Amino acid sequence: MRTGRIERNTAETKILVEVNLDGTGTYDVATGIGFLDHMTEQFAKHSLIDVTMKVDGDLHVDQHHTTEDSALALGQAITQALGDKGGIARYGEAHAPMDETLARVALDISGRPYLVWKAGFTQEKLGEWDTELIEHWFQSVGQTAGLTLHCELLYGTNNHHICEALYKGFARAMRAAVAIDPRKQGAIPSTKGQLGG
Repeated sequence: MRTGRIERNTAETKILVEVNLDGTGTYDVATGIGFLDHMTEQFAKHSLIDVTMKVDGDLHVDQHHTTEDSALALGQAITQALGDKGGIARYGEAHAPMDETLARVALDISGRPYLVWKAGFTQEKLGEWDTELIEHWFQSVGQTAGLTLHCELLYGTNNHHICEALYKGFARAMRAAVAIDPRKQGAIPSTKGQLGG
């Protein structure tokens, strides 16, 4: 099993994240932000990556540190679980429809973090979660997971649907990218012989 465990304790947040890349999509998530919990659960369910995430953050200040730090820890746990990345598919792409909304996510576990974000929201909050933090969540998880990550809203009007389609697209793309391809016989999927740098 390819697993990762990160404990990240700062003056702003205390976080435990565990992942199993070869899981079934089970989850146990408590960040203190309901909509962030919901999206993290969607990520686990549709990527088939088991996720445990426990966060005690400074929500009396705002939601920024909890959102950012939980995403950083999730990316770190994924990186730890991937090891040298030998044998992985490396690339993933998915379209995710949700009613009137269609999102597209494409990614490369390149070791070179880069986010292209072509999406937006027309309301300030989903539940109690500030929508401006959603792009930052993707930036943060991509940074520590080493992802070249392209997230695009093709069309849609309902803010809940837009967010959920982006997360489901990300999940499906990650499911494809972390999968082991037996034809690669454990080789690192790069002509350089390493990913990143």
